[in-house]
Amino acid sequence: MSGTVTPHTDIRSTGWISRLPSSLRPYALLARLDRPIGTWLLFLPGAWGILLPGADGHIPPMERVRLLVLFAIGSLVMRSAGCVVNDMWDRDIDRQVARTADRPLAAGTLRMRHAVAFLFLLLMIGLVILLQLNPLTRLLGASSLILVALYPLAKRFTWWPQLVMGFTFGFGAPMGYAAVTDRCDGTQIFLYAATIVWQLGFDTIYGFQDMDDDARIGVKSTSRLWQGQARAFIGACYAMAAALLLTAGVFAHTGIGFYVVAAACIVWLLRQAAMVNPQDPRLCLAQFRANRDIGIGVAVACLAGLIF
Repeated sequence: MSGTVTPHTDIRSTGWISRLPSSLRPYALLARLDRPIGTWLLFLPGAWGILLPGADGHIPPMERVRLLVLFAIGSLVMRSAGCVVNDMWDRDIDRQVARTADRPLAAGTLRMRHAVAFLFLLLMIGLVILLQLNPLTRLLGASSLILVALYPLAKRFTWWPQLVMGFTFGFGAPMGYAAVTDRCDGTQIFLYAATIVWQLGFDTIYGFQDMDDDARIGVKSTSRLWQGQARAFIGACYAMAAALLLTAGVFAHTGIGFYVVAAACIVWLLRQAAMVNPQDPRLCLAQFRANRDIGIGVAVACLAGLIF
């Protein structure tokens, strides 16, 4: 049971969340376990990085499976940690935004000391997972914590917090690639760049839901910056992501299957860009969530490139 979403909040407090002990429920909500879409969007670039290296990634198939499992668990844990950090920074702002006012720290359900203890637990679990990877991937994973810590500040000092989010959430792509190849190269750079601009696009769509509240309290975003040219901006982001993704495929010497499936995903993305409407919050949320399925499609494209 998935629960329901009220018109004023994206928090899902029904469904399986409601069956948790009352003492644990606020932690589940703080970690956004009621909304797994963020975990998917953090995990999928890592999956791309693991599956894209074809001829360059000489590892047994079961090793890729092991890495996918580790990245899936790590994505759940680190997405939760990122949400805790975000809410610690933003608790005062969240109280002033209808969609976020019921978050545990903003609503006072949890105190800062609870959040700090929970964050420490999540980071320890993340460290255990990171230690299962090769040294280069460990280094990349440790360095990503800087982005996780600084991302919530971006909306205070720049109109481009969604771009910072792309660098942060997209970091799984270079990590997944390094976990397979144990190196950094051009393929990795193009894949990471594709992930960044893809996430810049869909997070801008997500931000259209909060424009009135953001303008009222002075929060900056690409959603506010580009609302008058939304379709052109989202289309440009997605077109750049498509070009960079295909270039990564060329550099990775992936099979023809990659391009066939990726082409369908690109059409899906561009169609989404053509339908963007900043004045329709429900549509924006639906389009944002659709990027999970698009990301899965790209992962299938990478897998097809390994096979065909």
